[in-house]
Amino acid sequence: MLAGPWPLGQSIALFVLAGGLTVVGSVRLAGIGDVLADRTGQGEALFGAVFFGLVTSLSGIVMTAVTAANDQPQLAYSNAVGGIAAQTLAVAVADAAYRRVNLEHAAASMSNVLFGSLLIALLGVSLMASFSPDVSLLGVHPASPVIVAFYWGGLRLVHDRSRTRPMWEAVHTRETVRDVPDETDTGGRRTGALWADFALAAALVVVAGWVVARAAGTLVESTGLQAGFVGAAFMGVVNALPETVTAVAAVRRGALTLAVAAIIGGNCLDALNLVVGDLAYRGGSLYHAAGSDQLFLTAGALVMTTVLLGGLLVRQKRGWWRLGFDGVLLILVYVTIIATLAF
Repeated sequence: MLAGPWPLGQSIALFVLAGGLTVVGSVRLAGIGDVLADRTGQGEALFGAVFFGLVTSLSGIVMTAVTAANDQPQLAYSNAVGGIAAQTLAVAVADAAYRRVNLEHAAASMSNVLFGSLLIALLGVSLMASFSPDVSLLGVHPASPVIVAFYWGGLRLVHDRSRTRPMWEAVHTRETVRDVPDETDTGGRRTGALWADFALAAALVVVAGWVVARAAGTLVESTGLQAGFVGAAFMGVVNALPETVTAVAAVRRGALTLAVAAIIGGNCLDALNLVVGDLAYRGGSLYHAAGSDQLFLTAGALVMTTVLLGGLLVRQKRGWWRLGFDGVLLILVYVTIIATLAF
């Protein structure tokens, strides 16, 4: 059961079950994370991007590592980048759940803008790696440590700017929800117990991610579906479930900055999934194993991230169907990506 191939019917059932467990764990993470963001003093943007981003990306990390180690590099690559595209779409879902005003207007944050810029850089480096010479050092392409260095430098920049007065600030309006610690929302529990609960929910998400990866591998081998389509449409959606659920739950709690930060921060960590896949794949460079579908998916994720960044800067109050222009564009671009990969 753990090492051998899974029957197709069993794989589909486990895929659905694991997706449900991911949702349950993510709802739990949203409530605990909002309280911990206040108690740690990190703020919703930084806490959401780092801790929330890490925990909600754990399932995706496991999916990428398992599929890359099982000699399915295109599926691993598609999962990582497809998760970014699907998670960016989660902003539109969370926006629809917030009825007062466009979410990107209410959750204006310098940190979120910087994380969006960081994500564009990370995806750009991964594309450059795919078109660079196919060389490896100790089984790792030189772009992998560069991506890690970019991420670490980006975190330092966001952290420093959050502590000092930035050169750019969002104009506060009546609809802007400030990131102010809620002194009354203690949950009646000690911080250590909250961290333990947080870790337990994270473990649930990790196990679900492993199950999804094994089941998706069976789908590719048994059905003849393209790895790019399975990675983007199936694994990517499940990969995005934690961010989507936590974002909507955070919006319902009024933690708007946390909602957007969890998505963008999770996306930045999903870009690091490419590094994980490069380490796990023993057949060469993961970036050069990417086919045209994977490169198209990366370009699509770049377009969606740019649209989201534009929405954070423009801060449109209202648009079509309770969404801003960016929310509508995110839906259209994502549907185009999936339709193209399907055919």
